[in-house]
Amino acid sequence: MEFSRWKNFLVVLVMMAILTTGIFFVLKDETGKTSEISNNQNNVSTAAISPNIPLPVPAQKLSHPPEIIKAVYVTGYSAGSKKYIDYLNELFKNTEINAVVIDIKDYSGLVSYNSDAPDVKKYNLYNGAIPDIDALINFLHSQNIYVIGRIVVFEDPAFSKLRPDLAVYNKSKKTQSTAGYPDPSQPILWQDNHGLSWLDPASKNVWDYDISLANDAFLHGFDEINFDYVRFPSDGKMEDMGFPFWNEKIPKSEVIKEFFDYLRKELINETISVDLFGLTTIKTDDIGIGQIIENAFENFDYVSPMVYPSHYANGFRGFADPAEHPYEVVKYSMDSVLNRENIFLKQKQDLTATYIINLAKLRPWLQDFDMGADYTADMVKQEIKATQDSLGNDFNGFMLWNPINIYTKGAIEKQ
Repeated sequence: MEFSRWKNFLVVLVMMAILTTGIFFVLKDETGKTSEISNNQNNVSTAAISPNIPLPVPAQKLSHPPEIIKAVYVTGYSAGSKKYIDYLNELFKNTEINAVVIDIKDYSGLVSYNSDAPDVKKYNLYNGAIPDIDALINFLHSQNIYVIGRIVVFEDPAFSKLRPDLAVYNKSKKTQSTAGYPDPSQPILWQDNHGLSWLDPASKNVWDYDISLANDAFLHGFDEINFDYVRFPSDGKMEDMGFPFWNEKIPKSEVIKEFFDYLRKELINETISVDLFGLTTIKTDDIGIGQIIENAFENFDYVSPMVYPSHYANGFRGFADPAEHPYEVVKYSMDSVLNRENIFLKQKQDLTATYIINLAKLRPWLQDFDMGADYTADMVKQEIKATQDSLGNDFNGFMLWNPINIYTKGAIEKQ
């Protein structure tokens, strides 16, 4: 895969008027994912969505979650818009969608609801996207919708700026002291090709910060927390990166594996999932970012490879443009990761017979956006069918990604 295909920004997309009266600018991150920035904060309390839900009632987790999750991605600003919730209602009524993935912390590092996590309060990291999280989750649960919260972990410009002692710094640049000499106590943050700064993946303070966000979200009734950007940076002037905690000798994959282990230990009774590059389904090394898919199998309830066909390099499996072959690309990727999980399970069983081994379920992210090809309802259906055909009885659903949160209804209509 060419990582450069993951890194092209979408510039200034206009959100359809049916979603909000404000204009949204959409920025695309390197995984093909995007986040919205509102220009007018025209969000309304989700309590207004359903007046029958009393505000004082704290949200609770869904008592009977669906066995097969069919989710769509929703930014914090979309989730805080009544017009967008009206759009979601139509999806719930007319399609098979039974779950949503809502940003808790996106690529900006800002938090979409007024979390009680200590550092969110201390540094005022709430961006105002979702005015009333309990009302929102109560409403979604009243529709029997499973609610997943997404946390972008190590790419975090906001927290990096506030806590530069925890962030990746630029070794080639030094802040000057008042005497004109380099001041090592004031590092200059390293930035990737998009001008975004990162936290050191080896910092346990960073780990604890994101776990505090997850714990607070569970208290507000989120049914699952999905961790994204659990990796080292993949672009920019890599030779300039300096790490306050990682010694650059321990393999990156071991750092990420230790974080996976720590998440499971700290969130032992909670439902958690992780997003990994689609390339991890077919590559056995850490692809330079610390992600090896086997390291996630024992630590999460769901592993979610991002098998977007548009993000595979031209020539993959002999296809000049893999985006035009959604069934073949997704099927090959999911066949590969299922085979690897089966091998991993057998190896574990051969080593021990003293305890039950529970491995993560596979639930991929699928493409519902135009990149590499104009994605039709049939093409999205082919991705879903490829997932079903590959996993068979182990099919646990899918999550659809569209940067502007508008989904192809013809691909997900109720049967």
